[in-house]
Amino acid sequence: MTGDWAGSRRAFADATAWFRVVLGEVGDRWSEPGLGEWDVRALVGHTSRSLLTVEAYLARPAGAVEVGSAAAYYQVTRAIAAGPEVAQRGRDAGAALGDDPVSAVATIAERVLPLVEACTGEELVTTIAGGMRLADYLPTRVLELTVHTADLAAALGRPLDPPGRPAALTLALLNELAVAQGRAGALMLALTGRRGLADGFSLL
Repeated sequence: MTGDWAGSRRAFADATAWFRVVLGEVGDRWSEPGLGEWDVRALVGHTSRSLLTVEAYLARPAGAVEVGSAAAYYQVTRAIAAGPEVAQRGRDAGAALGDDPVSAVATIAERVLPLVEACTGEELVTTIAGGMRLADYLPTRVLELTVHTADLAAALGRPLDPPGRPAALTLALLNELAVAQGRAGALMLALTGRRGLADGFSLL
């Protein structure tokens, strides 16, 4: 599924729509705990970057493919993702959404989704990991939107009910990562109720 451009586009749109629905339920809870050191506003800001980076990277064409898959992107960026600058970018992105984050995210989505729809997937974009085909990069944005919208729903006490297409793509990509990291066995035992996962287990 991660290699299906049409499916990835639909999953991206569905994940964005779910983000907007859950976002609409925040109300006045922006300063409440979101995820880790982020409050809800910072979590929303970080999640909005899954849309904004697509726009920004399309504006920076790459000269060659340096990262050949969505799974490889996560392998390359794993150390970067653990750095303190990620948390600060989330806070900065949350602040940048201004006084009405719901409307700000709507404006971003209404700008980015048509941009993606007009692409073929063969566009080369310059990501933090290096040059990638858009078709390989977009599944990483689906995963980020889906997982962080689930984080937001959990923070708000809302149902964890992601739409089918982004949920399936996200789980497929996580499966690729588990296999690539040699951790498929532990994941299989946990998913079949045989053994719990170790504290702090993460594929990202």
